[in-house]
Amino acid sequence: MTGPNASATQAERLYDELLVTLTQAGDRAAANRLAARWQPRLARTARRLLGDREAALGAVQDSWVAILRGIGGLRNPARFAPWAFGILHRHCVDRIRRNQARRGREDELESEPRATGGAVDEALAIRQAFAALATDQRIAAHLFFVEGLTLAEIAEVQEVPLGTAKSRLFHARRQLKAALSGDVP
Repeated sequence: MTGPNASATQAERLYDELLVTLTQAGDRAAANRLAARWQPRLARTARRLLGDREAALGAVQDSWVAILRGIGGLRNPARFAPWAFGILHRHCVDRIRRNQARRGREDELESEPRATGGAVDEALAIRQAFAALATDQRIAAHLFFVEGLTLAEIAEVQEVPLGTAKSRLFHARRQLKAALSGDVP
C-alpha cells in the first residue's frame, strides 16, 4: 500500500502504539485518548457480532475493563489491534453462549423488511448477508472488510491457525457473494 492513505494508516498505527505505551506507563489521558479512538471500532464489531446495540455496548464495556486491566502485559504495542479485538471477540462469544443457554437459538433477522430506498435496501441486504454467516465467518469477514485487519491478525484474534482464518474468510466471501447476487440456495 503506497500513497497518502498508507502514510495516514502508518501514522495512526504509530500514534496508537504511543498511546498504548503511555497507557502502560500509567498516563490516564493517553488511556482516555486510546479509548476514544478505539471505542467506535470495537462497538461496530460487537454490534455486527451480537446484532443488538445494548448487548454490544455491554460487551464493549466489559472488554474495556479487561483491556485496561491487561494492557500492562501487552509486550508489543503494535499488536494492540488484534489483542483488543481478541478480547472483544471472547466477550461477545461469552454473551452469545449465555443468551443461547437462556432461551435457545433465536433468529437474528427480523420479519420481512419494509420497502425503502435503494441505498437502504443495499445496506439491509449486506446486514442480512452478514447475519446469515456462521459466527466465526462473520467475525473474520467483519475484521477483514470493515476493520482492515490482515489474515495473520484475524487468526490471532480468533486464536486459530492462519489456514483456518483463510478458510473462514474464503467461505464467508463466497456466501456473501452468493447472497448479494441473489444466488442463495
